[in-house]
Amino acid sequence: MKEAAASRRNSLPDTSFTADRLLLFGATGDLAQRMLLPSLCALNADQLLAPDLKIIGTARSKMGDDEFRALARDALTKHLSAERQGEIAAFLERLSYQSLDATTLEGYEELAGKVGDRSDGLAIFLSTAPSLFEATIKGLRHAGLTQGKVRIGLEKPLGTDLASSREINDAVAAAFPEERIYRIDHYLGKETVQNLLALRFANILFEPIWNARYIDHVQITVAETVGLEDRVAYYNDAGALRDMVQNHMLQLLALVAMEPPTSFDATAVRDEKVKVLRALRPVAEGEVVTGQYRAGAINGEAVPGYDEELGKESDTETFVALKAGVGNWRWNGVPFYLRTGKRLPERATQIVVQFRSIPFSIFAGRGARTQPNRLVIGIQPEENIQLSLMAKQPGLDREGIRLRSVPLDIAMPHAFSGTRRRIAYERLLLDLVEGDQTLFVRRDEVEAQWDWIDRIRAMWSDSGLRPRTYTAGSWGPSAAIALAERDGVSWHDE
Repeated sequence: MKEAAASRRNSLPDTSFTADRLLLFGATGDLAQRMLLPSLCALNADQLLAPDLKIIGTARSKMGDDEFRALARDALTKHLSAERQGEIAAFLERLSYQSLDATTLEGYEELAGKVGDRSDGLAIFLSTAPSLFEATIKGLRHAGLTQGKVRIGLEKPLGTDLASSREINDAVAAAFPEERIYRIDHYLGKETVQNLLALRFANILFEPIWNARYIDHVQITVAETVGLEDRVAYYNDAGALRDMVQNHMLQLLALVAMEPPTSFDATAVRDEKVKVLRALRPVAEGEVVTGQYRAGAINGEAVPGYDEELGKESDTETFVALKAGVGNWRWNGVPFYLRTGKRLPERATQIVVQFRSIPFSIFAGRGARTQPNRLVIGIQPEENIQLSLMAKQPGLDREGIRLRSVPLDIAMPHAFSGTRRRIAYERLLLDLVEGDQTLFVRRDEVEAQWDWIDRIRAMWSDSGLRPRTYTAGSWGPSAAIALAERDGVSWHDE
Protein backbone atom coordinates (compact mmCIF):
# COMPACT_ATOMS: atom_id res chain seq x y z
CA MET A 1 0.00 0.00 0.00
CA LYS A 2 2.76 2.43 0.96
CA GLU A 3 4.72 1.58 -2.19
CA ALA A 4 1.60 2.14 -4.37
CA ALA A 5 0.94 5.51 -2.73
CA ALA A 6 4.55 6.53 -3.23
CA SER A 7 4.36 5.47 -6.87
CA ARG A 8 1.24 7.62 -7.42
CA ARG A 9 2.94 10.63 -5.81
CA ASN A 10 6.01 10.16 -7.96
CA SER A 11 3.86 10.03 -11.11
CA LEU A 12 2.30 13.43 -10.41
CA PRO A 13 3.90 16.42 -12.14
CA ASP A 14 6.20 18.55 -10.00
CA THR A 15 4.44 21.92 -9.81
CA SER A 16 6.45 23.39 -6.92
CA PHE A 17 9.51 24.44 -8.95
CA THR A 18 10.70 27.91 -9.89
CA ALA A 19 11.53 27.90 -13.58
CA ASP A 20 14.95 29.07 -14.75
CA ARG A 21 13.81 29.34 -18.39
CA LEU A 22 10.97 31.55 -19.67
CA LEU A 23 9.91 31.03 -23.28
CA LEU A 24 7.87 33.91 -24.75
CA PHE A 25 5.81 33.19 -27.85
CA GLY A 26 4.80 36.33 -29.75
CA ALA A 27 7.92 38.04 -28.42
CA THR A 28 8.00 40.73 -31.12
CA GLY A 29 4.29 41.58 -30.85
CA ASP A 30 2.49 44.53 -29.33
CA LEU A 31 1.68 42.82 -26.02
CA ALA A 32 5.30 41.81 -25.52
CA GLN A 33 6.61 45.29 -26.29
CA ARG A 34 4.05 47.20 -24.22
CA MET A 35 3.59 44.87 -21.25
CA LEU A 36 5.66 41.69 -21.06
CA LEU A 37 9.18 42.99 -21.61
CA PRO A 38 8.67 46.12 -19.43
CA SER A 39 7.16 43.96 -16.67
CA LEU A 40 10.07 41.53 -16.75
CA CYS A 41 12.58 44.38 -16.80
CA ALA A 42 10.94 45.93 -13.73
CA LEU A 43 11.02 42.59 -11.90
CA ASN A 44 14.67 42.19 -12.83
CA ALA A 45 15.52 45.68 -11.56
CA ASP A 46 13.99 44.85 -8.19
CA GLN A 47 15.88 41.54 -8.05
CA LEU A 48 12.65 39.53 -8.07
CA LEU A 49 13.80 37.26 -10.89
CA ALA A 50 16.20 34.43 -10.10
CA PRO A 51 19.75 35.37 -11.18
CA ASP A 52 19.94 32.38 -13.54
CA LEU A 53 16.56 32.94 -15.27
CA LYS A 54 17.00 33.09 -19.04
CA ILE A 55 14.29 34.60 -21.28
CA ILE A 56 13.96 33.20 -24.79
CA GLY A 57 11.76 35.04 -27.25
CA THR A 58 10.25 33.45 -30.33
CA ALA A 59 8.07 34.68 -33.19
CA ARG A 60 7.85 34.39 -36.97
CA SER A 61 10.14 37.40 -37.56
CA LYS A 62 13.64 36.48 -38.71
CA MET A 63 16.26 38.00 -36.43
CA GLY A 64 19.17 37.11 -34.21
CA ASP A 65 19.82 37.68 -30.53
CA ASP A 66 21.33 41.13 -31.02
CA GLU A 67 18.46 42.29 -33.21
CA PHE A 68 15.92 41.07 -30.67
CA ARG A 69 17.77 42.86 -27.88
CA ALA A 70 17.71 46.03 -29.98
CA LEU A 71 13.95 45.65 -30.50
CA ALA A 72 13.53 45.08 -26.76
CA ARG A 73 15.67 48.12 -25.94
CA ASP A 74 13.51 50.33 -28.14
CA ALA A 75 10.33 48.97 -26.53
CA LEU A 76 11.68 49.45 -23.01
CA THR A 77 12.88 52.97 -23.78
CA LYS A 78 9.37 53.80 -24.97
CA HIS A 79 7.31 52.07 -22.29
CA LEU A 80 9.40 52.13 -19.11
CA SER A 81 9.28 55.12 -16.78
CA ALA A 82 12.23 57.53 -16.87
CA GLU A 83 13.49 56.33 -13.49
CA ARG A 84 13.81 52.79 -14.86
CA GLN A 85 15.76 53.61 -18.02
CA GLY A 86 19.13 52.95 -16.39
CA GLU A 87 18.16 49.37 -15.64
CA ILE A 88 17.60 48.22 -19.23
CA ALA A 89 21.14 47.06 -20.07
CA ALA A 90 21.34 44.47 -17.29
CA PHE A 91 17.96 43.03 -18.29
CA LEU A 92 18.89 42.69 -21.97
CA GLU A 93 21.64 40.25 -21.01
CA ARG A 94 18.94 37.71 -20.10
CA LEU A 95 17.40 37.78 -23.58
CA SER A 96 17.89 35.55 -26.58
CA TYR A 97 15.77 34.79 -29.63
CA GLN A 98 14.81 31.98 -32.01
CA SER A 99 12.59 32.56 -35.04
CA LEU A 100 9.79 30.04 -35.55
CA ASP A 101 6.89 29.32 -37.87
CA ALA A 102 4.44 27.87 -35.35
CA THR A 103 2.33 26.19 -38.02
CA THR A 104 4.94 23.60 -38.98
CA LEU A 105 6.99 21.13 -36.92
CA GLU A 106 10.14 22.39 -38.58
CA GLY A 107 11.98 24.71 -36.24
CA TYR A 108 10.74 23.40 -32.90
CA GLU A 109 13.85 21.28 -32.34
CA GLU A 110 15.99 24.37 -32.97
CA LEU A 111 13.80 26.22 -30.47
CA ALA A 112 14.38 23.46 -27.92
CA GLY A 113 18.11 23.78 -28.52
CA LYS A 114 17.91 27.52 -27.90
CA VAL A 115 16.02 26.93 -24.63
CA GLY A 116 18.80 24.58 -23.57
CA ASP A 117 18.95 22.74 -20.26
CA ARG A 118 15.52 22.96 -18.65
CA SER A 119 16.00 20.43 -15.87
CA ASP A 120 15.36 23.16 -13.29
CA GLY A 121 12.07 24.14 -14.94
CA LEU A 122 10.59 25.85 -17.98
CA ALA A 123 7.70 28.34 -18.07
CA ILE A 124 6.07 29.03 -21.44
CA PHE A 125 4.00 32.15 -22.17
CA LEU A 126 1.81 31.57 -25.22
CA SER A 127 0.41 34.74 -26.77
CA THR A 128 -0.77 33.84 -30.24
CA ALA A 129 -3.89 33.57 -32.37
CA PRO A 130 -6.33 30.88 -31.15
CA SER A 131 -6.02 29.16 -34.54
CA LEU A 132 -2.34 28.49 -33.78
CA PHE A 133 -2.80 26.95 -30.33
CA GLU A 134 -3.20 23.36 -31.48
CA ALA A 135 -0.28 23.53 -33.92
CA THR A 136 1.93 25.17 -31.30
CA ILE A 137 1.17 22.53 -28.68
CA LYS A 138 1.87 19.82 -31.25
CA GLY A 139 5.21 21.42 -32.05
CA LEU A 140 6.15 21.75 -28.39
CA ARG A 141 5.36 18.06 -27.84
CA HIS A 142 7.36 17.11 -30.92
CA ALA A 143 10.43 18.89 -29.51
CA GLY A 144 9.99 17.52 -25.98
CA LEU A 145 9.20 20.96 -24.58
CA THR A 146 6.12 19.67 -22.73
CA GLN A 147 7.98 17.04 -20.72
CA GLY A 148 9.37 17.34 -17.21
CA LYS A 149 9.17 20.51 -15.17
CA VAL A 150 7.18 22.63 -17.61
CA ARG A 151 4.14 24.88 -17.15
CA ILE A 152 2.34 26.99 -19.74
CA GLY A 153 0.57 30.36 -19.57
CA LEU A 154 -2.19 31.01 -22.12
CA GLU A 155 -3.15 34.53 -23.12
CA LYS A 156 -6.74 35.17 -24.25
CA PRO A 157 -8.74 34.78 -26.38
CA LEU A 158 -9.30 31.10 -25.60
CA GLY A 159 -11.82 30.43 -28.34
CA THR A 160 -14.86 32.23 -29.70
CA ASP A 161 -17.51 30.04 -28.05
CA LEU A 162 -17.80 27.02 -25.77
CA ALA A 163 -17.09 24.51 -28.54
CA SER A 164 -13.91 26.21 -29.80
CA SER A 165 -12.78 26.84 -26.21
CA ARG A 166 -13.08 23.14 -25.49
CA GLU A 167 -11.06 22.32 -28.61
CA ILE A 168 -8.24 24.59 -27.41
CA ASN A 169 -8.40 23.28 -23.87
CA ASP A 170 -8.43 19.69 -25.09
CA ALA A 171 -5.34 20.35 -27.21
CA VAL A 172 -3.50 21.91 -24.27
CA ALA A 173 -4.70 19.20 -21.86
CA ALA A 174 -3.25 16.52 -24.15
CA ALA A 175 0.20 17.88 -23.28
CA PHE A 176 -0.22 19.53 -19.86
CA PRO A 177 -2.22 18.55 -16.76
CA GLU A 178 -4.56 21.22 -15.38
CA GLU A 179 -2.23 22.07 -12.52
CA ARG A 180 0.41 23.18 -15.04
CA ILE A 181 -1.94 25.32 -17.19
CA TYR A 182 -2.11 29.04 -16.36
CA ARG A 183 -4.95 30.79 -18.23
CA ILE A 184 -4.39 34.51 -18.05
CA ASP A 185 -6.97 37.21 -17.38
CA HIS A 186 -4.80 40.23 -16.69
CA TYR A 187 -7.58 41.94 -14.72
CA LEU A 188 -6.96 39.41 -11.93
CA GLY A 189 -3.44 40.78 -11.58
CA LYS A 190 -4.60 44.34 -10.93
CA GLU A 191 -3.99 45.52 -7.39
CA THR A 192 -7.48 46.87 -6.77
CA VAL A 193 -9.12 43.67 -8.04
CA GLN A 194 -7.19 41.75 -5.41
CA ASN A 195 -8.06 44.42 -2.87
CA LEU A 196 -11.69 43.50 -3.48
CA LEU A 197 -10.96 40.19 -1.76
CA ALA A 198 -9.15 41.95 1.08
CA LEU A 199 -12.04 44.38 1.46
CA ARG A 200 -14.56 41.56 1.75
CA PHE A 201 -12.68 38.93 3.69
CA ALA A 202 -10.30 40.93 5.91
CA ASN A 203 -12.88 43.37 7.32
CA ILE A 204 -15.75 42.38 9.61
CA LEU A 205 -17.54 45.54 8.49
CA PHE A 206 -18.53 44.25 5.05
CA GLU A 207 -18.98 40.49 4.96
CA PRO A 208 -22.05 40.34 7.29
CA ILE A 209 -23.93 42.76 5.00
CA TRP A 210 -22.63 41.42 1.67
CA ASN A 211 -25.90 39.79 0.64
CA ALA A 212 -29.39 40.36 -0.74
CA ARG A 213 -30.75 41.62 2.58
CA TYR A 214 -28.52 44.70 2.54
CA ILE A 215 -27.40 45.18 -1.09
CA ASP A 216 -29.86 46.61 -3.62
CA HIS A 217 -27.81 46.09 -6.78
CA VAL A 218 -24.29 45.94 -8.20
CA GLN A 219 -22.93 47.77 -11.25
CA ILE A 220 -19.80 46.80 -13.16
CA THR A 221 -18.59 49.19 -15.86
CA VAL A 222 -15.64 48.82 -18.22
CA ALA A 223 -15.57 51.93 -20.41
CA GLU A 224 -13.06 52.67 -23.16
CA THR A 225 -12.50 55.85 -25.14
CA VAL A 226 -10.59 54.09 -27.95
CA GLY A 227 -12.05 52.69 -31.13
CA LEU A 228 -10.75 49.82 -33.23
CA GLU A 229 -7.09 50.88 -33.09
CA ASP A 230 -5.04 47.94 -34.47
CA ARG A 231 -7.55 45.23 -33.53
CA VAL A 232 -9.79 45.44 -36.59
CA ALA A 233 -9.74 41.79 -37.66
CA TYR A 234 -10.11 40.37 -34.15
CA TYR A 235 -12.67 42.82 -32.80
CA ASN A 236 -15.10 42.66 -35.70
CA ASP A 237 -15.30 38.90 -35.22
CA ALA A 238 -15.51 39.10 -31.42
CA GLY A 239 -17.56 42.16 -30.39
CA ALA A 240 -17.92 43.63 -26.92
CA LEU A 241 -19.72 40.65 -25.37
CA ARG A 242 -16.96 38.18 -26.16
CA ASP A 243 -14.08 40.65 -25.88
CA MET A 244 -14.92 42.07 -22.45
CA VAL A 245 -17.93 40.45 -20.77
CA GLN A 246 -16.94 36.81 -21.26
CA ASN A 247 -13.65 37.19 -19.41
CA HIS A 248 -12.86 40.39 -17.51
CA MET A 249 -16.36 41.36 -16.42
CA LEU A 250 -17.51 37.88 -15.44
CA GLN A 251 -14.34 37.44 -13.40
CA LEU A 252 -15.09 40.71 -11.58
CA LEU A 253 -18.67 39.58 -11.00
CA ALA A 254 -17.44 36.26 -9.60
CA LEU A 255 -15.09 38.01 -7.17
CA VAL A 256 -17.90 40.28 -5.97
CA ALA A 257 -20.40 37.44 -5.54
CA MET A 258 -18.28 34.47 -4.41
CA GLU A 259 -18.64 32.84 -1.01
CA PRO A 260 -15.71 33.11 1.43
CA PRO A 261 -13.08 30.55 0.37
CA THR A 262 -11.54 28.34 3.04
CA SER A 263 -8.11 29.80 2.33
CA PHE A 264 -6.33 32.08 -0.11
CA ASP A 265 -4.99 29.42 -2.42
CA ALA A 266 -5.67 28.54 -6.03
CA THR A 267 -8.08 25.67 -5.46
CA ALA A 268 -10.19 27.31 -2.76
CA VAL A 269 -10.56 30.67 -4.53
CA ARG A 270 -11.36 29.16 -7.92
CA ASP A 271 -13.81 26.64 -6.44
CA GLU A 272 -15.92 29.55 -5.13
CA LYS A 273 -15.70 31.56 -8.35
CA VAL A 274 -16.93 28.71 -10.51
CA LYS A 275 -19.96 28.21 -8.23
CA VAL A 276 -21.02 31.80 -8.99
CA LEU A 277 -20.48 31.41 -12.74
CA ARG A 278 -22.59 28.25 -12.81
CA ALA A 279 -25.34 30.01 -10.83
CA LEU A 280 -25.75 32.86 -13.36
CA ARG A 281 -29.35 32.87 -14.51
CA PRO A 282 -30.18 33.14 -18.22
CA VAL A 283 -30.52 36.67 -19.61
CA ALA A 284 -33.92 37.45 -21.11
CA GLU A 285 -34.41 39.39 -24.35
CA GLY A 286 -35.43 42.61 -22.59
CA GLU A 287 -32.43 42.48 -20.25
CA VAL A 288 -29.72 43.28 -22.77
CA VAL A 289 -28.94 46.27 -25.00
CA THR A 290 -26.28 46.33 -27.72
CA GLY A 291 -24.89 49.31 -29.58
CA GLN A 292 -22.42 50.42 -32.22
CA TYR A 293 -20.79 53.85 -32.17
CA ARG A 294 -21.11 56.45 -34.88
CA ALA A 295 -18.99 59.54 -35.52
CA GLY A 296 -18.70 61.92 -32.61
CA ALA A 297 -16.10 63.54 -30.38
CA ILE A 298 -13.81 62.22 -27.64
CA ASN A 299 -12.09 64.80 -25.43
CA GLY A 300 -13.02 67.51 -27.91
CA GLU A 301 -11.55 65.71 -30.94
CA ALA A 302 -13.68 64.38 -33.79
CA VAL A 303 -13.57 60.60 -34.25
CA PRO A 304 -15.09 58.45 -36.99
CA GLY A 305 -17.85 55.90 -36.55
CA TYR A 306 -17.25 52.16 -36.35
CA ASP A 307 -18.53 51.61 -39.88
CA GLU A 308 -16.14 54.29 -41.16
CA GLU A 309 -13.16 52.78 -39.33
CA LEU A 310 -14.08 49.31 -40.55
CA GLY A 311 -14.77 50.48 -44.09
CA LYS A 312 -18.04 48.57 -44.33
CA GLU A 313 -21.28 47.92 -42.49
CA SER A 314 -21.24 45.39 -39.67
CA ASP A 315 -23.55 43.91 -37.04
CA THR A 316 -20.74 43.70 -34.48
CA GLU A 317 -21.61 45.31 -31.17
CA THR A 318 -19.15 47.84 -29.70
CA PHE A 319 -21.35 48.34 -26.63
CA VAL A 320 -23.35 46.00 -24.45
CA ALA A 321 -25.34 46.56 -21.28
CA LEU A 322 -27.14 43.74 -19.54
CA LYS A 323 -28.89 42.76 -16.36
CA ALA A 324 -27.58 39.57 -14.79
CA GLY A 325 -28.56 37.64 -11.70
CA VAL A 326 -27.00 34.99 -9.48
CA GLY A 327 -29.42 32.27 -8.46
CA ASN A 328 -28.32 31.39 -4.94
CA TRP A 329 -29.26 32.25 -1.35
CA ARG A 330 -26.83 35.13 -0.99
CA TRP A 331 -27.82 37.00 -4.14
CA ASN A 332 -31.34 35.96 -5.10
CA GLY A 333 -33.19 39.04 -6.36
CA VAL A 334 -30.12 41.29 -6.56
CA PRO A 335 -29.53 42.57 -10.11
CA PHE A 336 -25.98 42.85 -11.46
CA TYR A 337 -25.83 45.51 -14.18
CA LEU A 338 -22.91 45.09 -16.57
CA ARG A 339 -21.91 47.73 -19.09
CA THR A 340 -18.96 47.99 -21.46
CA GLY A 341 -18.25 49.83 -24.68
CA LYS A 342 -15.83 51.62 -26.96
CA ARG A 343 -15.78 55.35 -27.70
CA LEU A 344 -17.41 56.20 -24.38
CA PRO A 345 -16.77 59.57 -22.67
CA GLU A 346 -14.00 58.33 -20.37
CA ARG A 347 -11.77 55.37 -19.68
CA ALA A 348 -12.93 53.77 -16.46
CA THR A 349 -13.29 50.38 -14.86
CA GLN A 350 -15.28 50.35 -11.65
CA ILE A 351 -17.52 48.27 -9.43
CA VAL A 352 -20.42 49.96 -7.64
CA VAL A 353 -22.11 48.21 -4.73
CA GLN A 354 -25.38 50.03 -3.94
CA PHE A 355 -26.73 49.26 -0.48
CA ARG A 356 -30.42 49.35 0.40
CA SER A 357 -32.09 52.31 2.08
CA ILE A 358 -32.38 52.32 5.85
CA PRO A 359 -35.70 50.77 6.97
CA PHE A 360 -36.78 53.84 8.97
CA SER A 361 -35.43 57.39 9.30
CA ILE A 362 -35.67 59.10 12.68
CA PHE A 363 -34.76 62.35 10.92
CA ALA A 364 -37.68 62.45 8.46
CA GLY A 365 -39.85 64.43 10.87
CA ARG A 366 -37.19 67.16 10.95
CA GLY A 367 -37.12 67.48 7.16
CA ALA A 368 -34.01 65.39 6.54
CA ARG A 369 -33.65 63.08 3.57
CA THR A 370 -31.39 60.06 3.60
CA GLN A 371 -29.61 58.34 0.73
CA PRO A 372 -28.47 54.72 0.72
CA ASN A 373 -24.77 54.02 1.23
CA ARG A 374 -22.69 53.25 -1.83
CA LEU A 375 -19.32 51.57 -2.23
CA VAL A 376 -17.35 52.43 -5.39
CA ILE A 377 -14.24 50.43 -6.22
CA GLY A 378 -12.18 52.11 -8.94
CA ILE A 379 -9.90 49.74 -10.83
CA GLN A 380 -8.58 51.95 -13.64
CA PRO A 381 -7.33 54.49 -14.47
CA GLU A 382 -7.46 55.49 -10.78
CA GLU A 383 -7.19 52.82 -8.12
CA ASN A 384 -9.37 53.87 -5.22
CA ILE A 385 -12.12 52.78 -2.87
CA GLN A 386 -14.89 55.21 -1.89
CA LEU A 387 -17.66 54.62 0.64
CA SER A 388 -20.44 57.19 0.86
CA LEU A 389 -21.97 57.76 4.30
CA MET A 390 -24.70 60.06 5.56
CA ALA A 391 -23.56 62.94 7.77
CA LYS A 392 -25.24 65.98 9.27
CA GLN A 393 -24.54 69.34 7.69
CA PRO A 394 -23.16 71.90 10.17
CA GLY A 395 -25.68 74.39 11.50
CA LEU A 396 -28.14 75.17 14.28
CA ASP A 397 -30.94 73.28 12.55
CA ARG A 398 -33.61 75.89 13.30
CA GLU A 399 -35.27 75.12 9.97
CA GLY A 400 -34.76 71.41 10.19
CA ILE A 401 -31.93 68.91 10.05
CA ARG A 402 -29.99 68.59 6.82
CA LEU A 403 -28.15 65.39 5.99
CA ARG A 404 -25.69 64.95 3.15
CA SER A 405 -23.86 62.03 1.62
CA VAL A 406 -20.12 62.42 2.17
CA PRO A 407 -17.39 60.18 0.75
CA LEU A 408 -14.74 58.32 2.67
CA ASP A 409 -11.95 57.99 0.11
CA ILE A 410 -9.02 55.61 0.07
CA ALA A 411 -6.74 56.54 -2.81
CA MET A 412 -4.56 53.44 -3.06
CA PRO A 413 -1.43 55.19 -4.37
CA HIS A 414 -1.63 57.66 -1.47
CA ALA A 415 -2.44 55.06 1.16
CA PHE A 416 0.62 53.06 0.14
CA SER A 417 2.85 55.89 -1.05
CA GLY A 418 6.03 54.14 0.05
CA THR A 419 5.30 51.02 -1.99
CA ARG A 420 6.09 50.58 -5.67
CA ARG A 421 2.94 50.05 -7.72
CA ARG A 422 2.97 46.91 -9.84
CA ILE A 423 1.19 46.45 -13.15
CA ALA A 424 -0.81 43.26 -13.62
CA TYR A 425 1.64 41.44 -15.87
CA GLU A 426 4.50 41.83 -13.39
CA ARG A 427 2.57 39.79 -10.84
CA LEU A 428 1.21 37.27 -13.34
CA LEU A 429 4.56 36.60 -15.01
CA LEU A 430 6.22 36.14 -11.64
CA ASP A 431 3.45 33.77 -10.53
CA LEU A 432 3.88 31.79 -13.76
CA VAL A 433 7.62 31.44 -13.21
CA GLU A 434 7.21 30.53 -9.53
CA GLY A 435 4.11 28.34 -9.90
CA ASP A 436 1.18 30.06 -8.14
CA GLN A 437 -2.17 29.52 -9.93
CA THR A 438 -4.37 31.62 -7.59
CA LEU A 439 -4.76 34.53 -10.02
CA PHE A 440 -5.23 32.38 -13.11
CA VAL A 441 -8.44 30.94 -14.54
CA ARG A 442 -9.32 27.27 -14.36
CA ARG A 443 -10.87 25.33 -17.24
CA ASP A 444 -14.25 24.89 -15.56
CA GLU A 445 -14.43 28.67 -15.02
CA VAL A 446 -13.75 29.36 -18.70
CA GLU A 447 -16.37 26.86 -19.81
CA ALA A 448 -18.99 28.19 -17.40
CA GLN A 449 -18.36 31.70 -18.76
CA TRP A 450 -18.64 30.59 -22.37
CA ASP A 451 -21.79 28.58 -21.68
CA TRP A 452 -23.52 31.72 -20.33
CA ILE A 453 -22.24 33.92 -23.17
CA ASP A 454 -23.30 31.39 -25.84
CA ARG A 455 -26.86 31.38 -24.50
CA ILE A 456 -26.99 35.18 -24.76
CA ARG A 457 -25.74 35.08 -28.33
CA ALA A 458 -28.25 32.37 -29.22
CA MET A 459 -31.02 34.56 -27.81
CA TRP A 460 -29.75 37.47 -29.95
CA SER A 461 -29.85 35.28 -33.03
CA ASP A 462 -33.34 33.98 -32.30
CA SER A 463 -34.74 37.46 -31.66
CA GLY A 464 -32.91 39.16 -34.54
CA LEU A 465 -31.29 41.67 -32.19
CA ARG A 466 -29.18 44.30 -33.95
CA PRO A 467 -26.95 46.93 -32.34
CA ARG A 468 -28.50 50.36 -31.80
CA THR A 469 -26.35 53.30 -32.85
CA TYR A 470 -24.85 55.75 -30.37
CA THR A 471 -22.72 58.82 -30.80
CA ALA A 472 -19.05 58.49 -29.92
CA GLY A 473 -18.46 60.36 -26.68
CA SER A 474 -21.83 59.38 -25.18
CA TRP A 475 -22.60 56.62 -22.65
CA GLY A 476 -24.12 54.33 -25.28
CA PRO A 477 -27.66 53.94 -26.60
CA SER A 478 -30.46 55.56 -24.61
CA ALA A 479 -31.98 52.09 -24.23
CA ALA A 480 -29.09 51.22 -21.89
CA ILE A 481 -30.19 54.01 -19.55
CA ALA A 482 -33.77 52.72 -19.70
CA LEU A 483 -32.55 49.18 -18.93
CA ALA A 484 -31.52 50.33 -15.46
CA GLU A 485 -34.02 53.13 -14.90
CA ARG A 486 -37.07 50.93 -15.24
CA ASP A 487 -35.81 49.26 -12.04
CA GLY A 488 -35.31 52.66 -10.41
CA VAL A 489 -31.54 52.48 -10.91
CA SER A 490 -29.22 55.08 -12.44
CA TRP A 491 -25.84 54.23 -13.89
CA HIS A 492 -22.94 55.63 -11.88
CA ASP A 493 -21.21 57.91 -14.39
CA GLU A 494 -19.19 60.14 -12.03
